Amino acid sequence: MQPELIADCLCHTGENPLWHPIERRLYWTDIPQGRLFRFDPATGGWEECYHGEPVGGFTLQADGALLLFMARGAIARWQAGRLEYLRRETDGEQDSRFNDVIADPRGRVFCGTMQTPARKGRLYRLDVDGSLHTVLDGVGTPNGMGFAPDRRKMYVTDSSVRRIYLFDYDETTGALTNQRIWLETPEDQGKPDGLTVDSQGFVWSARWNGSAVRRYTPDGVEVERIEFPAKKVSSVSFGGDDYKDLFVTTALTSGTRSSEGAGAGALFRLRPGVRGVPEFHSKVGM
Repeated sequence: MQPELIADCLCHTGENPLWHPIERRLYWTDIPQGRLFRFDPATGGWEECYHGEPVGGFTLQADGALLLFMARGAIARWQAGRLEYLRRETDGEQDSRFNDVIADPRGRVFCGTMQTPARKGRLYRLDVDGSLHTVLDGVGTPNGMGFAPDRRKMYVTDSSVRRIYLFDYDETTGALTNQRIWLETPEDQGKPDGLTVDSQGFVWSARWNGSAVRRYTPDGVEVERIEFPAKKVSSVSFGGDDYKDLFVTTALTSGTRSSEGAGAGALFRLRPGVRGVPEFHSKVGM
């Protein structure tokens, strides 16, 4: 498989590719530059659609709006260019920002915040009533998350220790229990970053400083590796009308491609021959 470069947007830290099935477009963020982009497969065109405060991650609300998770623990609803804050900040997160997020089957959102010089990061659960609950403390770099097809297990990445954890997940309560290491990557293979779970229950993990996306069986056995012309491969997600397109974001943190790769900072697409599944919609405040 050869990755196809479809948006040469020179993202400092491209992240969170998410297919919008209502609009039939793909959205993604450039975190530190405070930009959101969208790509239209029907035309092949892409555009910047938001420029403001940094957006670490976002989910798709059931009505088509985007729920943005931002700096200082702020959370806002964005639709048709209009930004409406649900909370301006979160206690204890004023010096941090949200990073990767994911909606669960009931419309809650699991959302991680970055560590600061004073403390480690955290994983929160945002319930549909807007209440925020700490799920995990002491997380180095909270990153890619995903649910097993049976909705009874959840994957959570901590890039700082090069681990992907597996939890037992209770869909009724949103509780995570029985944390264990599902995958630990060698130092010379980069850090696991964003991830997604395909329709067969296999896990696709982007590899920061590893120039690749890797596919694993539910038992953690690597079965496929796709190389990219970018050192920092940041996140991965399925989309397209048939969910057979795999979209991959990358980063250009140094500002020069001579050291980070000819495609660093771009959005890529490939057809891996397996179908993904739609991400769950968040239902916060609805």
